[in-house]
Amino acid sequence: MTRAVIIAGVRSGVGKTTIATGIMGALKRRGYEVQPFKAGPDYIDPSYHQLACGVPSRNLDTWLLPMPTVTELFQRAGQTTGAAGGLCVVEGVMGVFDGHSSLTEEGSTAQLAKLLDAPVILVVDAAKVARSVAAEVLGYQQFDPDLRVGGVILNGVGGPRHLEFCQPQIEATTGLPVLGYLPRREEFIQPERHLGLIPTVEGTVVQEWYDALIAQVEETIDLDGILAVSETARPPSAAPQVYPGEPQPKKARIAIARDKAFSFYYQDSLDLLEAWGAELAPFSPLEDEELPASVGGVYIGGGFPEMFARELAENRPMLESMRRALERKVPVYAECGGLMYLGQSLSDLEGADYPMVGALPVVSSMSKRRLTLGYREVEACADTPLLKKGQRVRGHEFHWSVLAEQPGREQAVYSVVDQENRPEGFHVGSVWASYIHVHLGSAPGLAQRFVESCVLE
Repeated sequence: MTRAVIIAGVRSGVGKTTIATGIMGALKRRGYEVQPFKAGPDYIDPSYHQLACGVPSRNLDTWLLPMPTVTELFQRAGQTTGAAGGLCVVEGVMGVFDGHSSLTEEGSTAQLAKLLDAPVILVVDAAKVARSVAAEVLGYQQFDPDLRVGGVILNGVGGPRHLEFCQPQIEATTGLPVLGYLPRREEFIQPERHLGLIPTVEGTVVQEWYDALIAQVEETIDLDGILAVSETARPPSAAPQVYPGEPQPKKARIAIARDKAFSFYYQDSLDLLEAWGAELAPFSPLEDEELPASVGGVYIGGGFPEMFARELAENRPMLESMRRALERKVPVYAECGGLMYLGQSLSDLEGADYPMVGALPVVSSMSKRRLTLGYREVEACADTPLLKKGQRVRGHEFHWSVLAEQPGREQAVYSVVDQENRPEGFHVGSVWASYIHVHLGSAPGLAQRFVESCVLE
């Protein structure tokens, strides 16, 4: 039996990541094997989970991924927690009922919780409310009777007296246990910037923060109560959907850009590449002077290249190594930050321009006015390392940067189906680059095709 619990919020900004990370870390210190997950397409929150649990956090997105694939990924990662010392902890996305649609649960934490048949612990911001918080909890409890809410955690509690005005009314009105709280303390608030929390790969999260948070969780949150709630989970079994049924021989070596500037990858995407026969060779566009040897392809994910534009530009040996690889027609697949890196130039947050690889007719700069955010359904305009021409896949777009010129249809990687087929991304030579992030579990065969496109002839 897999024990599982979902930490969900009534809305964004109520402290889900802080509380979920604290619970994960406190249970890990108790000796439990904790497998973390993140609902939705977010890349940054999982980095906090990994620091707490010591293993990669996995994304479970019921809009990006087919339902059977979601259960496959959950079951596969949760297999190591099936013993007595294991537990799966899922952090939700936005508010528990928020997702792709305004009138359905599609893509929401609630939909994921029901798919996994896992109980939800609701995180509520009590900072500016007292007894009235019970009405809010009651509304969430009754909004969808099929959602199993197993308890409540309060954030922003001012002290014992404040708690006395919140907890009894919640429990009397809803019958749900209040499983603890976090006090109103500034040191538990993590710094943010234009895309949310700062990724832990940048080293901004210090051990002292974790130690203080976990100590607080151990003091004011009922970990035994959370464990008891998690035992009511009944996740379904899953058949293979995107992973191979049999081990595959190694057939291609793929360079993966991974450093402070490029860290946005879905763990299952990387695992799928390895499962289908790839040897992954990490490299740093910031610090390494050349690509790894004998690679048949390059994968450059998203991240924050705008924060490190000067350092990227000053690493001229790596820029030259990338250009030489493109002269050899090595396939390069890039998403978002990778698109910016492969362009002509990149402007940082202060507006200073820095030369980049120059493989694409792209000049990117940071917009201070508009965030581009949302799910996308795209159709391949030509054969790519992931898709055949005409094949469709779901993805996600999330960036403040803008391009000086948009792609024409003759060089676009995709047509965005749900945005009047607008052209998206650039295909030049052996480079395919787009703002769209694609989970390689979004459709069967994506990872397999990627690996096969990188086999050296």
